Amino acid sequence: MARDLAAAQHFYAGVLGWRFRASSLGDSFSVALREGMPVAGIGALAERLDLPVAWTPYFAVADADVTAARIRERGATMAVGPLAFGTGRAGLAADPAGAVFGFWQGTVVPDWSVGRGRASAWLELHTRDVFEASIFYGEVFDWAGGDAGCCVASYEHDHVVLRHGHDTVARISGGAVDAVPDPSIRPRWHVHFPVPDLEEAIEATYARGGGAVSPVGTSTTSRWVDLTDPEGARFTVVAPQDTF
Repeated sequence: MARDLAAAQHFYAGVLGWRFRASSLGDSFSVALREGMPVAGIGALAERLDLPVAWTPYFAVADADVTAARIRERGATMAVGPLAFGTGRAGLAADPAGAVFGFWQGTVVPDWSVGRGRASAWLELHTRDVFEASIFYGEVFDWAGGDAGCCVASYEHDHVVLRHGHDTVARISGGAVDAVPDPSIRPRWHVHFPVPDLEEAIEATYARGGGAVSPVGTSTTSRWVDLTDPEGARFTVVAPQDTF
């Protein structure tokens, strides 16, 4: 969600190579495309909503009212909704540690899948207590519920890993401290987008008024960095590790 939709589209077109098309949700919401495939949505924040500009993951649910009730029952906060929104219903919430997330009851954009192609590489929740967070989200979204198409969560190497079929779509990691002033280590969901070249993405970010807010991280297979757009929304880009 952005304050200036046109400016956000210009920024992400330059940094991530996206193009945009209109959606069934009206002029204030557009679908981002990469090589013709849907990868994200950008909407204009209504002036009456006192919400920060941010990337927020939305989880598909069968019943928005049931999901909202589960959230409240477990000591979390419903910030918005559930409200009718376009062809479905949506809600925005904060988990017990303060990390913001959304949920959506309705038709999902065709060909969308985190972890595949040009869509988000993955989602990662940084929080204080991995065990408590995994129980909360597992109960709210019925992970490992046994229904067809259900996600499965497993504890691996001090993280909880969420899989949908053969795709790894999210990870819950511990260690965030919400009492410190630095927002980068408060409980929050991080959205990771794939890019072919990390340095080009960083250069394009600065050229369009954004910036880097972390050093470059590396693993045996990838490199990544946390960036911010001109309105302050944080996101992570990840590129394949160079091979020689």
